[in-house]
Amino acid sequence: QVQLVESGGGLVQPGGSLRLSCAASDFTFSNYAMHWYRQAPGKERELVATINSGGLTYYIDSVKGRFIITRDNAKNTAYLQMNSLKTEDTAVYYCTADYYGLRHYWGQGTQVTVSS
Repeated sequence: QVQLVESGGGLVQPGGSLRLSCAASDFTFSNYAMHWYRQAPGKERELVATINSGGLTYYIDSVKGRFIITRDNAKNTAYLQMNSLKTEDTAVYYCTADYYGLRHYWGQGTQVTVSS
């Protein structure tokens, strides 16, 4: 059974850091692009960052220079390192796996709250 399990969310003060992890199972992880989405209360879900199977990355402008997406194919795990967090980063963060648009799997989400 395909699973994506996020972890690492929590409460952090503005300016702080968190690292989200996404553990994948039951599919060929290395062949899939991995994405992190987020959804804040009352807002639409948005794509935050992507790393493709070749390691190329993409970030939305609001997180460039602060967030880093990586992957470890040996561990079937993707990561999102989030630094210099702002209150507007508060959201549920979702990990997804995408095979050229043909198959798309989602995790259950992890809450990130940035507040003093």
